[in-house]
Amino acid sequence: MNLLIVGATGTLGRQIARRALDEGHEVTCLVRAPRAATFLREWGASLIKGDLRDPETLKLAMEGNTAVIDAATVRATDSIGIREVDWDGKVALIQAAKAAGIQRFVFFSILGAENYPKVPLMDIKNCTELFIKESGLNYTILRPCGFFQGLIGQYAIPILEDQSVWVMNEATSTAYMDTQDIAKFAVNALSHPETENKTFDLAGPKDWSPEQIVALCENIANQPAKVTRMPIGLLRSGQKIARFFQWSWNIADRLAFSEVITSQAPITVPMTETCKVFGVDESEISTLEAYMQEYFDRILKKLKQLEYEKNQKQSRKRSPFKTPSS
Repeated sequence: MNLLIVGATGTLGRQIARRALDEGHEVTCLVRAPRAATFLREWGASLIKGDLRDPETLKLAMEGNTAVIDAATVRATDSIGIREVDWDGKVALIQAAKAAGIQRFVFFSILGAENYPKVPLMDIKNCTELFIKESGLNYTILRPCGFFQGLIGQYAIPILEDQSVWVMNEATSTAYMDTQDIAKFAVNALSHPETENKTFDLAGPKDWSPEQIVALCENIANQPAKVTRMPIGLLRSGQKIARFFQWSWNIADRLAFSEVITSQAPITVPMTETCKVFGVDESEISTLEAYMQEYFDRILKKLKQLEYEKNQKQSRKRSPFKTPSS
């Protein structure tokens, strides 16, 4: 299948590209900066320069493709507003796909988006879901609830660097997933007709609270974490302050997620039936324990190697004419 991937340089998008190429699809990636996407070309994908904010480039990107997987979203650090990309851009993308006769459109939303109309990104995701359903496109909507990869910077790295791990009071537990597993569902949707014109929630094998994730990292790294707790009220105040400044709109919108991550019910869903529909072996979905173990093993091995190389350099600097003192 000739597949266009939007957002292919992102954490999830690159895994989708890798999976699609491994499955034998002809992959084209829409990218804003081709130089930053050379790794996709090296994998075997074609690159086309374009921008969700430029509808003319979207029309060109659709040529020769039969399916689209949209994994793009604005980053919290971007200067671009959420509405520009996640609403205006997605509307233009969907319209371009419809005009080009795209046979399948896979869109990534967020689990429970319809329940949070006051949270900007959640509301936009829900509105986009409705727009796709009314567009006449043959669609599949996937709604994951969080990525393993996002936990590395939040928990693993601060613990390794002996820095504070910020934990929000009253935070609910979430069933995070590995982006490689999410990519498998996205690509499998293209070959499973029973996923057409349906919405699927995605979740990992277990929901984890912040305290449980900290304890897991402490155990694997064999070192304690410096935990700093943040009251939910302080975060909400920060959101109100951030909205006074144009440059902080994205930050304020992300802070609004406090409403989502402090909900009482665990953020998770059963996956048995969904796995059957997509032809995915539920037992093969990665666990957070295994993911974190692999990460820490790799990093600790690298640190030991760097320490060894440092010691070797120091030993070579010693004069060969000096004998060690007794």
